[in-house]
Amino acid sequence: MDRPRLPRAADVGPRFSRPRSGTARLVSYASAVRPLVVLPTYNEAVNIDRVLRLVRSSLPEATVLVVDDGSPDGTADLAEKTGADIGGIEVLRRPAKSGLGSAYRAGFRWGLAHGFDACVEMDADLSHDPAALPALVAALDDGAEVAVGSRYVPGGTIPTWSWHRRLLSRGGNVYASALLGLGVADSTSGFRAYRDSVLRRIDLDRVRADGYGFQIEMTYRARQAGAPIAEVPISFVDRVDGESKMSLFIVVEALALVTWWGLGRLVSPARRRVGQS
Repeated sequence: MDRPRLPRAADVGPRFSRPRSGTARLVSYASAVRPLVVLPTYNEAVNIDRVLRLVRSSLPEATVLVVDDGSPDGTADLAEKTGADIGGIEVLRRPAKSGLGSAYRAGFRWGLAHGFDACVEMDADLSHDPAALPALVAALDDGAEVAVGSRYVPGGTIPTWSWHRRLLSRGGNVYASALLGLGVADSTSGFRAYRDSVLRRIDLDRVRADGYGFQIEMTYRARQAGAPIAEVPISFVDRVDGESKMSLFIVVEALALVTWWGLGRLVSPARRRVGQS
């Protein structure tokens, strides 16, 4: 299979790069990264046209892959209709709802098989601002293999959250980072970009978690693979239209998995010491 053409300088629109204050500013340069934006969907008919148009406007050189899990509301059909209008949209139809982690793994495999240099993950419900996409890709240009859209670095915000929800999220991130040695302030963020190089080093078949747990597991496996990780400040807002896919089970699953991985991280060195004695 021929490798897709990298964008020429004339093809690349304005980008955002982050100054020290964390505020985005417009700059122009030709990126060496040809990105695929992966959008998992299930019943996102109310949002899909708008989010696709915003992504195309913010990152015109990207291709967007909608991974739809058999949405009964016709999300996949609407995505194809928008794609016929604006171009650069692909739709991967799956027969049934199989989970966020499974959708991203399918999207990443599709991107690697089609020769993309990077895969970007984001929600289709507009909780992730498409205007931040260029900053994530710029971080990959600057040498990171993983760029995390972070709510918990200077410049990152969560304007609509209550204090107790902030406490739960921040506490979970501190717990995961400390137990797994991540060195990342927002390992549960679902707005991020991966270079193809790190995705090829991570065994996607071994990644099992979903929801928050999927984001933490991918961060952990990327760190184990020696990937440089950068955090880019973002503003996160709750969805306005449609129903949230988040549940108590997903949160509990994530905490249980972090504890399990953390125990394994502690036990492995002890086993090696015993084997060497």
